[in-house]
Amino acid sequence: MTTVDGSRRSWLRPAAAILASALFFVPLYYVLVNVFKPGDLIAREPASVPLPPTPANLHAVLTRPDGLFWVSLANSLLVTLLSIVVLTVLSAMLGHYLARSGKRWTKVLALILLAGLMIPPQVILIPVTEVLRLTGMMATLQGLVLFNVGYYVPFGVFVFTGFIRGVPVELEEAALLDGASRTQVFWRIVFPLLRPATASVLIFLGVWIWNDFIDPLIILGPSQGTTVTTGIYRSIGQYQADLGSVFALMFLATLPVLIFYLALQKQFVKGLTGGATKG
Repeated sequence: MTTVDGSRRSWLRPAAAILASALFFVPLYYVLVNVFKPGDLIAREPASVPLPPTPANLHAVLTRPDGLFWVSLANSLLVTLLSIVVLTVLSAMLGHYLARSGKRWTKVLALILLAGLMIPPQVILIPVTEVLRLTGMMATLQGLVLFNVGYYVPFGVFVFTGFIRGVPVELEEAALLDGASRTQVFWRIVFPLLRPATASVLIFLGVWIWNDFIDPLIILGPSQGTTVTTGIYRSIGQYQADLGSVFALMFLATLPVLIFYLALQKQFVKGLTGGATKG
């Protein structure tokens, strides 16, 4: 009986994994096959394999007279890179302080930051736009970056705090005894040890900010700027849409963040589990 139960479990797990992978792959399949298919054929046979494949959709998107893809790509790269760099620096420093400080009020601060993870960004979007309007940063890339930093910093602090607790405090004490300042200790001793956590923060926040739609649409406005997600939205007209161009835009918008993830994937799991198994 035990052998039968074991054999069942041996094929149930792979079968469940294959089924889950297939469900996740279906949207990717539709995008991939329709990128290289004429627009009229997409509407008639959306699931058919493109035979022969054509690069016309990609060429049309890359050579649009208004440069929609290139402008959107430049804005998304600028906003994402600035946001994740500032978020990483602030989150690492604040996470280090919370992990090493023994004061009671730091626990209250940590609870306040963690409470920020429970609030959807759409809930505070209207108050944020009022603040940005008063400061003159509404409809600017700087305002969007500031919003990203303010909203996502609790997640970065959460990851870094858990990971820093697994770093021996004796390393910092030895550096202080050797005459190093606290700033030098953090940047020369502690921060280089945080590469797994840094990779996790960069991947998560980079993907979230890159894929964000509603916040850039509201903060930048329909006429002031566009990102890759809002660019796809703008490419769809009220009464008609070039489906080939839409699928091509989605495909091209996915490539940068996919390359970014593949470049940092080795450190990804270590950063997620580091704070959970130590401290």
